Amino acid sequence: MADYIRIRDLLVMANHGVLPEENRLGQKFLFNIEMEVDMMKACLNDDLSGSVNYAEVSHIVTEYATTHTHALLEHLAENVARILLMKFPLILQVKIEIKKPWAPVGLPLDTVSVEITRKRHKVFLSIGSNMGDKKAYLDQAVEEMREHPFINVENVSDYLVTAPYGGVEQDDFLNGCVELSTVMQPFELLDALHVIEQNANRTREIHWGPRTLDLDILFYDDLIINTKDLIIPHKEIALRDFVLSPLSQIAPDFIHPVLHKSIMELKEEL
Repeated sequence: MADYIRIRDLLVMANHGVLPEENRLGQKFLFNIEMEVDMMKACLNDDLSGSVNYAEVSHIVTEYATTHTHALLEHLAENVARILLMKFPLILQVKIEIKKPWAPVGLPLDTVSVEITRKRHKVFLSIGSNMGDKKAYLDQAVEEMREHPFINVENVSDYLVTAPYGGVEQDDFLNGCVELSTVMQPFELLDALHVIEQNANRTREIHWGPRTLDLDILFYDDLIINTKDLIIPHKEIALRDFVLSPLSQIAPDFIHPVLHKSIMELKEEL
């Protein structure tokens, strides 16, 4: 069962387009917004807090579209979708269509449009440090995630002291796991995490060597990626107690999409 709130043909005068005169003179745009929302509380209790205020949505979209300029409708639609998903937790998925009447293509046409569908993604990270003030580095990383406009930190495990992994002689680690939701795509999220690592003066000189901060993507929904720069799920999850122990605190029932076992099952087997 799915519930929807739909806004049809929200008219906005704005300045978007690849042509200079479009940015200078402005033109009409029509927004169609379809939001999949869990509205059961509102349906049962007649309470707006259990739904999404479509008037507020309309004003947010209008304010953004009239105060920013984009060459492409695709970019405008992406940003509007992200703003709504991050602003309204009850929106499970959003479809944005932007129509551009009488687009200047040199041919007779009524309208062109761009339509995208977006949702938030559930992500689990492993975080660790074994240099300097370890707890401060982990706390700083979590705080930077909280401050990121496209990340919501949902849960943070306890920090656990663990022995170093990989055969390099070094200090013990402080490790934990973080559950977050994000509208970013996997490689975009990876870049954002690398920035947070760099802010902690992270260097990559020795494989499995000491580091101020280590942020690894363990899971991204149930997605499977295997590339040179990113492997999801992280390939050694089932072998690492310093991952499974904190992860079992916050996601014991999450099913590994390759091994088809829960985190708690993997921990018990290890």
